[in-house]
Amino acid sequence: MELKKIINQRFSVRSYQPKKVEHQKLLQVLNAGRMAPSAVNYQPWIFIVISDVEMLNKIYRCYKGQWIQEAPLIIVACSDHSQSWNRRTDGKDSADIDVAIAVDHMTLMATELGLGTCWVCNFDSNECSQILKLPRNIEPVVLLPLGYPNESVPVKERKSLSDIVYTNEFGTAFS
Repeated sequence: MELKKIINQRFSVRSYQPKKVEHQKLLQVLNAGRMAPSAVNYQPWIFIVISDVEMLNKIYRCYKGQWIQEAPLIIVACSDHSQSWNRRTDGKDSADIDVAIAVDHMTLMATELGLGTCWVCNFDSNECSQILKLPRNIEPVVLLPLGYPNESVPVKERKSLSDIVYTNEFGTAFS
C-alpha cells in the first residue's frame, strides 16, 4: 500500500474482531516502532506487549472505556527518561516526543498490515506503572490496543491548511 493511502486509512479503531494478531504481524508493528527516529538516536522507548488475559484484565482497570476490552492485545508504549535527550536551553525532555514518533510508525505499519489501533493517553498512568512494576524512570505514555478492526474507515474531519499553516511568522497567511 502506498504511504498516502495508509495515512488516509489509519483511524482510531474502537471495535475489534475476536481474532488473534499473528506473531509475525506483531513483530512487524514492533519493529516499525524500533526503527523510528529519536532525538540524538537515544531511542528512549520500551514497548510492553500485554496479551495474557489476566494481565489484560489488570490493564483494563487503568482505562474506563469498555471497547478496549475487545482488542486481543495492548502494547504499552513507555518513555525511559534515563535514556532520553534533554534540550540544553530549557531542559525539555524529548522522551514523550520520541515515543510518539515510534507509536505513529507502529500505527501506520498496523494499517499497512490490515490491523487497527487507537492511541489511548487518557488512562491512569500511576496504576499502569504499578501493574507493570515499572521503575521510576519508565513512564507509560500510550496504551495501544492492536487487532483486526470491526468497523470501516470513517470520514475524517480535519482543519484546512489555511487554519494551521503560516508563512515566515505566526499570523501571516500561507499561500
